[in-house]
Amino acid sequence: MTPDQFLEGLSGSRLVAIVRGTDGQAAAEAALAVMEEGFRYVEVALTTPDALAAITRIRDSAPESCFVGAGTVLTAQDVHDVVAAGGLFIVTPALAESIEVGASLGLPVLAGAMTPSEAHAAMTRGATAVKLFPASFGGPAYLKALRDPFPRIPFVAVGGVGLNEAPAFWEAGAIAVGPGGPLIGDAASGGDLDALRERARAFLALAARHGEGKQS
Repeated sequence: MTPDQFLEGLSGSRLVAIVRGTDGQAAAEAALAVMEEGFRYVEVALTTPDALAAITRIRDSAPESCFVGAGTVLTAQDVHDVVAAGGLFIVTPALAESIEVGASLGLPVLAGAMTPSEAHAAMTRGATAVKLFPASFGGPAYLKALRDPFPRIPFVAVGGVGLNEAPAFWEAGAIAVGPGGPLIGDAASGGDLDALRERARAFLALAARHGEGKQS
């Protein structure tokens, strides 16, 4: 998957699931559950115990046209570990050396940034898109203000984005949103997968309605 393919696919799906928990096996099960419901892009945070093993399991078992990546990727070693585990994209929480390293390997990179300077720097370093994080800090109005001077930067809103908040971020120009806690809940720590699937269907239905509205 090239960065351009990642960007096109993410723009179409409008969603990337963020899996972070206390158990790698449970995280893998949660990721596969949301993929089975229709999420195409899922990141597993490296702060999750046994995250690399979880990524490998997800990569081996993911439905066709579904892609697993890693989040909280900070160092060059992190990038190489993720590639070895089978991760197909990386996500950072901030400006880190992993951006340049990932880009040099041809990986799609979703780079964390908050300020205009950080967003510009992320793209200069080779990011495929900017993860506005934490998006809840400034809200949709802040995203809209960022996009005024940077209309060509693809932004993904992450951090405190639930079902009630997602539509406003899409309307403000985010190509996608990244639900974490509002989607995954406690499923990545051994919680209820049936409830997770129900939440996943709600997010997917919301994204589909938003897409229909844009086309009409």
